[in-house]
Amino acid sequence: MSAVKSEDRLPKMDNEEKTSCLTHRWCSLCICCCSGGGEGSLDRLLPVVSIGHSPRKRTTSQCKSEPPLLLTSKRTIYTAGRPPWYNEHGTQSKEAFVIGLCGGSASGKTTVARKIIEALDVPWVVLLSMDSFYKVLTPEEQILAASNDYNFDHPDAFDFDLLTHILRKLKQGKSVKIPIYDFTTHGRQKDWKTVYGASVIIFEGIMAFADKEVLQLLDMKLFVDTDSDIRLVRRLRRDITERGRDIDGVIKQYNKFVKPAFEQYIEPTMRLADIVVPRGGGNMVAIDLIVQHVHSQLEERKLRWDMAALASAHQAQPLPQTLSVLESTPQVRGMHTIIRNKETSRDEFIFYSKRLMRLLIERALSFLPSQVRVVQTPQGEDYEGKTFNGKRITGVSILRAGETMEPALRAVCKDVRIGKILIQTNQDTGEPELHYLRLPKDISEDHVILMDCTVSTGAAAMMAVRVLLDHDVREDKILLVSLLMAEMGIHSVAYAFPQVKILTTAVDKKVNDLFHIIPGIGNFGDRYFGTDAPPDWSDEEIDEPSY
Repeated sequence: MSAVKSEDRLPKMDNEEKTSCLTHRWCSLCICCCSGGGEGSLDRLLPVVSIGHSPRKRTTSQCKSEPPLLLTSKRTIYTAGRPPWYNEHGTQSKEAFVIGLCGGSASGKTTVARKIIEALDVPWVVLLSMDSFYKVLTPEEQILAASNDYNFDHPDAFDFDLLTHILRKLKQGKSVKIPIYDFTTHGRQKDWKTVYGASVIIFEGIMAFADKEVLQLLDMKLFVDTDSDIRLVRRLRRDITERGRDIDGVIKQYNKFVKPAFEQYIEPTMRLADIVVPRGGGNMVAIDLIVQHVHSQLEERKLRWDMAALASAHQAQPLPQTLSVLESTPQVRGMHTIIRNKETSRDEFIFYSKRLMRLLIERALSFLPSQVRVVQTPQGEDYEGKTFNGKRITGVSILRAGETMEPALRAVCKDVRIGKILIQTNQDTGEPELHYLRLPKDISEDHVILMDCTVSTGAAAMMAVRVLLDHDVREDKILLVSLLMAEMGIHSVAYAFPQVKILTTAVDKKVNDLFHIIPGIGNFGDRYFGTDAPPDWSDEEIDEPSY
């Protein structure tokens, strides 16, 4: 492990400075003012490196992916997902709020993070651990690790380039894939964990403040300061009960590896913290102070979807050129007559809806790119035809109603891949929120047919398109198909995403004050699945998945 020059590191605090910091840190809320000193002379890594120390022995454990939710005493908090809400231009005007959480090993960082999350009462949060970003060891380093001679507590043990890239994308609200590090093989598992952005991101790790570029992405920096004796007791309890190690080995490891690493690399970064939390998760005064500040920041960043403004934004405007409407033949109008009739039975509603879906999907395939292909007929003659000019076709349904279009797509596209997106409206804020997402791997290379049965305001469709773009699907490779659309929704989608092609079987002109399509078709999902619509149903209200 190569040492970093001392002039490129943050100098240690002298005794007087350290005493002053320790005296006042319990109540310090100096947002962005503690990180100013000394940063101008920094290279990239901040802590001091003095003499070389032997590495800390790492137990052979495997980093497992976290479940997508966190259960607290108050509510369920989603740790995979966020309300990716965007303005009428299809862009996100505010970034996520990122909290950096640093502290020594067994200082209680995870406990503090969970207590902050619970006190915040924010439904969308991502927990990002620095353990996921250990570097993949070279064969030479593998030999050192096998003999416990590789220093996992040195800043160079972490892949800060990957960490910075992922944290920046999360802050922007985009989807990322996070490595799963296997401490048994000292490498990354083949499958990475897909994580989506959130209203709040909590990044925790022993070297959370060690990198200059990472520091610039943090909106709030917290340091968990726990007495070294308490940290040692916690390590003893954990390593003996969970890892089957003896007490002498744990103490030897702590004195030889863990304690020197804390003094060299971790403790000096305490001066960068906006708030120092003594005693960890038991300090509710500090946690309440943190929560108050984060709440004020989230309030300033709050996004509201102004439906009334959207409804009036495109009045009297011609329909966009990206829209195509299925030819209104007597057959098509006849099927619309049946499914729009409130007296139509559920069986007939399903039957004629499926017929329309099949016509719609067949028409949608004509929008896909093609190329000339010459084949030989059984008579030995050449025939010049067409074939699909792309890698793959993927269908993505907006649950619940969009799922009903999947059989029609499967019937005409052999081996088509299917993804699903569940969007629900938050009854408190009126904003759509992403609750469930399952997309095929490498979807960025595909032509995507996005399916929803009705589009009134365009809210769910806009969010779904934005999610696909966040997964690197090209805008001009997205085709939005729907049985019935309102002019308002068409304008909204086309204005935000001018390269997305739109296809429907009919367009209705009006949306009422409750944002229902007029004359409309009713709540498609309830009529198709035989469920009862609530009194305040919306054409784009999505219920729980039906599978």
